[in-house]
Amino acid sequence: MPRVGLNIVQIVQTAADIADNQGTEAVTLSGIARELSVRPPSLFNHVKGLPQIKRELSLLGVKKLFKRMNDATKEKSGDEAIFAIANAYLQFTREHPGLYEYTIALPKPKDEEIERESNKILTLILTLFHTYSLSEENVIHAVRGFRSILHGFSSLEQKGGFGMPIERNDSLHYMIRVFLTGLNKTE
Repeated sequence: MPRVGLNIVQIVQTAADIADNQGTEAVTLSGIARELSVRPPSLFNHVKGLPQIKRELSLLGVKKLFKRMNDATKEKSGDEAIFAIANAYLQFTREHPGLYEYTIALPKPKDEEIERESNKILTLILTLFHTYSLSEENVIHAVRGFRSILHGFSSLEQKGGFGMPIERNDSLHYMIRVFLTGLNKTE
């Protein structure tokens, strides 16, 4: 008999909290059950197992990241929108480091729903870079470069890789300014 009040949303949110606070390795059935004060077998009344929970974490992460990025770009365009999306991305990775990991390591085989949600992020960024005077091929290069800056910066920050006494946000904005200056000189 399923526990009253326990559902997949609560299980996934608990797993997300564990991932964000303890790391993705801590997301286990026993860890989730412990946080929910149930026995691990009780989770199977709501989910098929850990792979389903991880899949749901990927979906949740992609949806939340898109919402954050999309909201940040409202009524903005050009460089202002690029800086806004970068700030939103970085804030998401800071607030949800574990959930962010699930947006990078998407489940195999391909999942149509997650792919559809991920494509919303890609479309948003592509749309922003189409406002620059770039060829179609260079728009793709720009999107890849931008993503590499954001992911690389986020990953290094999460691993404690920025020990110098300079504000990290200033460093990110400097890199993006240099990147955009290069874009504006391309073509």
